Amino acid sequence: MKIIDLYVIKKYLGTLIFMLVLLSVIIMVVDVQAKTPRIESNGFTVGYFLLNFYPFWIMNLILTFMSILVFITVIFFTSRMANNTEIVAVISSGASFHRFARPYLITSLLIAFITLGVNHFVLPWSNIKKNVLEPYTYNAINKEKLLGNMIIASNINPSEYIFVNSYNKKENRGSGYMYQKFDKNKNLTYQIMATDIQWDAKKKHFVISNYTERTIKKDNTEILGNGTTKIQDFKLPPSELFPDKLVAQNKTTPELLEMIKRERMKGNNNVTSFYNELYQRTSMPVSIIILTFLGLSLSSQKKRGGLGLNLALGIALAFLFVFSFQVLNVVSENKTLPPLLAMWLPNIVFAPIAIYLYVKRANE
Repeated sequence: MKIIDLYVIKKYLGTLIFMLVLLSVIIMVVDVQAKTPRIESNGFTVGYFLLNFYPFWIMNLILTFMSILVFITVIFFTSRMANNTEIVAVISSGASFHRFARPYLITSLLIAFITLGVNHFVLPWSNIKKNVLEPYTYNAINKEKLLGNMIIASNINPSEYIFVNSYNKKENRGSGYMYQKFDKNKNLTYQIMATDIQWDAKKKHFVISNYTERTIKKDNTEILGNGTTKIQDFKLPPSELFPDKLVAQNKTTPELLEMIKRERMKGNNNVTSFYNELYQRTSMPVSIIILTFLGLSLSSQKKRGGLGLNLALGIALAFLFVFSFQVLNVVSENKTLPPLLAMWLPNIVFAPIAIYLYVKRANE
């Protein structure tokens, strides 16, 4: 059986690698053609993006859809083995279906653990590279949301607040700045207003210009002051002080957990997208194992429709799986479902189906 094990593992990994390379090339060619006008209109060349954006974009895409690629891979090569009566020959030699499934388990566990490690620690580094250039592939409206001017209303903690009337995230500068601090009774104790605010990347702090400040004492008397420039050091860079959805993708899991903890301490309850990112990093690798056995159960018998029928069924289920993740992501962000349940629900639904079909197939 060791020869059969190696044969199945080789088929599994060989088919998966071939599909990864083929689909990556096809998707990248299509995407480059579609986004070339936007890339060039922003002053970049396609060659620059091919070197500095697309390798990291492809890595993100592959890991996002790895479980689906594994599912289709298993259906494809297992169906071919079934049509060639290879599986019948193995079972007829005295081996049980459980024994035949062992290399599927070993390979899926290997892929799942590698994907798990990459999701939690390597992919965030890749996303940093990707997310720097990704806004330049968006249409004007979506690009403006990430790089254009926006109104900032953020809390550093439950007693400190920042407001900026117009802040540009690309240049990290804004106008119409105000900072307020309150005591435990929600009484204003300090306020500073300035015409401009600018991030100093070298010194890692903000600098405000043309400011006026008020300090309110316990006896309600006020101390007024003003000046030309003043440092505002919040101990956080702009990307974390004013986080967006892409920031979570850039963090390794320990960093993401720290950011979620910090946002909760700030009193920011709108961290659902961060939790979705966190839980999806584990749920997707687990789905590789589930979908491997679902694919094995569906395609290990020779059917009248042959390979075409199995592939059609596999692709349909793959789209259903991907679509469910996307829908549940939106549902979770609307706070209809808790993030943990939303990101694990596809696995919760598909796992019993996979177990039932596997046991049924093993007992035939």
